[in-house]
Amino acid sequence: MAEFDPQTIGTDRSLLLVDDDEAFVKRLAKAMEKRGFMPQTAISVAEGKAAALAHPPAFAVVDLRLEDGNGLDIVEVLRSRRPDCRIVVLTGYGAIATAVAAVKIGATDYLSKPADADDVTNALLNRVGAKPVLMENPMSADRVRWEHIQRVYEMCERNVSETARQLSMHRRTLQRILAKRSPK
Repeated sequence: MAEFDPQTIGTDRSLLLVDDDEAFVKRLAKAMEKRGFMPQTAISVAEGKAAALAHPPAFAVVDLRLEDGNGLDIVEVLRSRRPDCRIVVLTGYGAIATAVAAVKIGATDYLSKPADADDVTNALLNRVGAKPVLMENPMSADRVRWEHIQRVYEMCERNVSETARQLSMHRRTLQRILAKRSPK
């Protein structure tokens, strides 16, 4: 874990974390607290909007896809309530179109999962217009493929046959891939 000087954050260290993966959002909140932030968590669009309206934070990390809707709805509320809020959109469904939409709506940055607390902190504290920092250990092509298959599998509610159809893949091939451990 990299050490961050709380002075680089400023006096208002409020942080809203919105992600429907409760375990992830709790771990991220704990890690961000160690970095000098004061996190508040939400696991749905409704909770995120309510938190943004009640206490607009200085910083926010919002997942793009939530069970009850789109995280960009929260970004709009944050932007209207607190224009200076630094917002990072975090998602497992990284695509250029969604990144552009997030930035147009008011996000400061956009990160694809998996992202750790250091990545999130760097994105929140980067100057606007600064060049992005290249990842030290980018994911291998096999890992990217495996992550994509896992996302589609989850979207299909863990239905192997439907996932195979969505991926245009033979069902038995998909079953073999799912039975293996994730690549490095």
